Formats: sequence, C-alpha cells, structure tokens
Amino acid sequence: MSAANLVQNNSPFRLFMEGPAAPRAGSDEEIELFRHLQMQLADQFEHAFPDQLAPKAVVILPSLTLDQEIMQRIDGIVHYEERLLCMLMLLRMPRTQVVYITSIPLDPVVVDYYLHLLPGITGYHARQRLTMLSCFDASPVSLTQKVLDRPRLVQRIRKLIPSGHAAHMTCFNVTPLERTLAVKLGMPIYGCDPDLFDIANKSNGRKLFRAAGLKVPDGFEDLRTEEEIAEALAALRLRHPGLQKAVVKMNEGFSGEGNAVFRYPERMLHTDTTPQQMLKLLPHNLKVIAPDLSITSFLQKFACHGGIVEVFIEGIEKESPSVQCRIDPLGGCDIISTHDQVLGGDSEQVYLGAYFPAQPAYAAELARMCQPLMQAMRQQGVIGRFGVDFISVKNKKGKWEHYAIEINLRKGGTTHPFLMLKFLTEGTYHADTGKFKIKTGQLRHYFSTDNLMDERYRGLTPHDLIEIATDHGLIFNGAAQEGVMFHIIGALSQYGKLGVLCVGKTKEAARRLYERTQHVLLQACGA
Repeated sequence: MSAANLVQNNSPFRLFMEGPAAPRAGSDEEIELFRHLQMQLADQFEHAFPDQLAPKAVVILPSLTLDQEIMQRIDGIVHYEERLLCMLMLLRMPRTQVVYITSIPLDPVVVDYYLHLLPGITGYHARQRLTMLSCFDASPVSLTQKVLDRPRLVQRIRKLIPSGHAAHMTCFNVTPLERTLAVKLGMPIYGCDPDLFDIANKSNGRKLFRAAGLKVPDGFEDLRTEEEIAEALAALRLRHPGLQKAVVKMNEGFSGEGNAVFRYPERMLHTDTTPQQMLKLLPHNLKVIAPDLSITSFLQKFACHGGIVEVFIEGIEKESPSVQCRIDPLGGCDIISTHDQVLGGDSEQVYLGAYFPAQPAYAAELARMCQPLMQAMRQQGVIGRFGVDFISVKNKKGKWEHYAIEINLRKGGTTHPFLMLKFLTEGTYHADTGKFKIKTGQLRHYFSTDNLMDERYRGLTPHDLIEIATDHGLIFNGAAQEGVMFHIIGALSQYGKLGVLCVGKTKEAARRLYERTQHVLLQACGA
C-alpha cells in the first residue's frame, strides 16, 4: 500500500502522526510525510471536488503567515482573517463539512450574513456542517502558530473530520508552519509546497519573467546590503539620466508594505551619481511605505530577506493590472481572472482595491502573456492559486506596454472578491475575451476594496452595519445577481474600516454602487 493511501482517516499511519512520536517540525521526516499527503490532492481534485454530493471536509485557515512586524502596521489586520469567509459558500454542497479557524471569535451575525446567501440550502442545514473555532488570541503572531501552540485545539480539529471524507486545508499562504499543521492533521493543503516559495520571490520572479519572455523594469536582483542598494541606484541613474524615482523591494512583502521609494535629487549632476553619494542619500531620500517602519528597520529586514532595486515606471496613462492564475493538482493551468488594481499611498505602492475584469484593451493579452509563465512554474512543481502583477503604460503610439512586477505565490487581495462573485453567480470568466458572464449570458463587473475607511464609521457594530445595509437595499440581490457584499466587518467598530464588493452589470454601475454605499454609511453616522 502506498504512503498516500496510508494517511487516510483513522489509519495507523495517521495515528502515528498524531501521537507523541510525531515528527519534529521542519525535519526531513515531516517534509516527506507532507509530500505523501500532497499526493492525495490529485485524486480529490479529479473525483471529490467536482462531485457536489461527495463527502468532503475543508479546514479553512486564513492565516497571514508573513512578517508580523509589518503586518501589525495594517489597521485591523487580525480581522483580515474574515476575508476567506467567502469560502463558507462551500456549504452549498450538502455533504461538505467546513471548519473555520480564527484568532478571535467572530460575531454570529457576521457568519449568518454569509450563510443567508447559500442557494438551495437552509441556514439550519448549513450550520450543522459548519464549525467555527477560535484561538481567543489577538496577539501579533500568525494564526497558524497560535493553532500549533494549542495541541488540544489541533486535536479538536482532527476529531471534527468525519471518517471517509476527502479532507484538505486551504490557507492564505503556505509556509513551513502550515506544513507542520497539515502533517499534524493528516491532510494535504491545496497550495504550494513551502520549499518552492523562494522561486517566486521578488528576485527570482524577475528571472522567471525574463525566461517566459515578459518585459520587466530595468533593475537588479539578489541584493542584501546597503552598499549593494546604493550601487544599484547609481547604476540605474547612469542608465536613465532623467530617472526621478526607483523602488527598493524586499523579496517578501504584502500589499506594498515591503517596499520603499528612493527619490533622486532634482538637480543631481552626472558627477554626483556614484554609489558613495547614493549611500549618503539613503537615510534622507528613501521613503518606506509601511507606516511607522523606520529606514533602519527596513534596511535590516532587507538584509535578512534580500530584495531588488528597479526603475519606478512612469506614464501619463498608467494602470496596475493583475492576473490570477491557477495550477491544479492534475497539472492543468488556468487563468482565473484579471483585475485593474487601485494603488494608493506615497508613490502608489499600497494596494487599495480593484476593478474586475481588467480593461478589455489588454485583459486577454495579459492572459496570453502569463501562459508560458504558468507552464514554467508547473514544471517546478507549483500548485494552487497565485497572482502576477503588472504595470502597464500607454506609449506615444497609443499601444499598451506591460511590465511584469511580481508574483504572489499565495491568495491575494483579488482572490476573495472573485471567489465571492463565482459563488454568488456561478458565472464564468472567459480569459480569451476578458469577460465574465453569468448563466444568462449577461456580463458582470465589480469594484472591491479592503480599505473602505472613515473615522466617522467608528462605533458601528456588525449588527448596525447589517441593519443599515438591509434598510437601504445594500444587500446582494440573488435574483438580479448584482448588489453589495461586505467583508472584514469585525474591523468596523474599532478602526472605522471594512471591505466591500460591489457587483454591477457594468464597471460604471459597480462604481456607482460603491459611491452609494459610502454615502449611506456616512448618512447613518450623521455626517
């Protein structure tokens, strides 16, 4: 019998992983067990995933296992764990069990808000198959680490998986911590082996782009020291005499928070463009994107993680599209969606929201451009969803030029709104045309953001929000297949912040819904 078969529920092999002899975290034994577990995914994807009546169990772990110092500088970051609540829509399959884990308990009104959208399933039936678990811990530690620190919670999760169910975990990103938890639970993760994570970091991503024939901004990778950053900045200015800005990026980052922008002095002479001069200017001319992260701390983290320096792409007409890709466990490569991202903050480095789909002028072109990249990543063993970010500028001839910027080998800010749209409408994105069609053949567009934020929203509870939304018709209309969905609702009262998905028949209709949502919320606050 193969090891892949031995790890089924209640097998001796699984009991071994649960007991005191479980392999040490990060050991060769644990890595080997994880790879055997991952072999189950192909069979699950082929047989259980497409079967609506197959007995399945999904453990949803929305842990942002990233640099926690940077994460804590994002307002309400613990509530970002609510973004994967869109996956509660899996409960529409009547024999699917879902276990959802969070750092702090979620208000039942938030869970009910999602469950009321389930088609063909009563709320009672869905709740019988849903278990919400909490670590009761809001500390600045990744959720996965919190779960691992609670062996009895791990045991509870194991006991919640019915015997004979095809079980897997889904996570925001997969690191050695998620691998350790998967082995303890005896189930695979629908995501990429963490040993492959570095192939898509900022430095290696640039190499993958070039190998796939994609254009990248002029720059340098595999940097670590301040001296190497200074040498790169000097070299870029010599190559591009009129260059005003360059971007310094850590290999690992989130929503632009691992970036910094270097501004060259306005009247810099050619003789001043030396590595020594750049080194002197670093403390004064380098602006860190993450709020309250000092230049000293940024450079220390850069030295630890490594990173790149590249030209800041300018343009009168400039967009920031992204492409969501998926490599399934059987090796199939699909373009899931395209978006035009909305970036903000200093020098437009912070992700604020997105329009779906991307502009028809280039959506299909970007999908085609990503095909060879997906094939290259598939050959290296990558599975799961990942995003590819671009900067696109219109040249003097009116043609769009696309620069590949980075690969996010994880779920991202455009993952949960698109999943929600798919669940709500059961529509299809057509990568060859760049259009999303529902079953009637009508088009659908949306605007989504995780950053609908206003000080005047503070004090509004989840109950208040649902009441306001209901009173003003800001609820998704299943019959018309358009309307509004809120997320990150738990951050509203303390931070005056929440996320919103506005679905309409056109891009303009989606934007009008968003503006109306802002107006209604401010009106409810007495503004």
